[in-house]
Amino acid sequence: MSRYLIDEIERREQVEVLTHREIVELRGENALEAVIVKDNRTGELEELEELETKALFVFIGPTPHTDWLRGHVAMDEHSFVLTGGDVGDEDLAAFGGEHPYILETSKPGIFAVGDVHSGSIKRVASAVGEGSMAVRLVHQRLAAR
Repeated sequence: MSRYLIDEIERREQVEVLTHREIVELRGENALEAVIVKDNRTGELEELEELETKALFVFIGPTPHTDWLRGHVAMDEHSFVLTGGDVGDEDLAAFGGEHPYILETSKPGIFAVGDVHSGSIKRVASAVGEGSMAVRLVHQRLAAR
C-alpha cells in the first residue's frame, strides 16, 4: 500500500484502523452485519457489529507468498516471479534460443499474473486483464509445440 494511501486513511476520523487483527468470520443475512476478528497477539476474538458500511476491503500486504516456487521458476530478490523480458539469459535454456512470452516464467508454459510477478501494477483490474492474456498465451504456447 502506498504511503499516500496510508496517510489518507489515517487522517480520516470516520475510519478506524485495526492492526494485528485477522478476520475469522463475516456475518449477515443479505448484507454485511458483523465482522469477527481475532487479535493475533492475544488470540482474543472480538465481534464488530455497529458497522456503518456494508462493504469490506482487506489488504493482505505487499509480500508475495511464493516460497513454494523457489527453485522451480526464476525470481527476483524480493521473491516476485520473473516473467517475459525480465527472465535472465541464464534461465533461457529451456526456451531453445527463444524468449518467454510477456507473462511466461522461466519455465515454458508456466505463466504468472497479478501481484506475484515482478513489475506488476498491483491492481485487481490489471490482474484480471493479465489472467485473460495468460489464457491466450497458453494457447499460443501449446500451438507452438
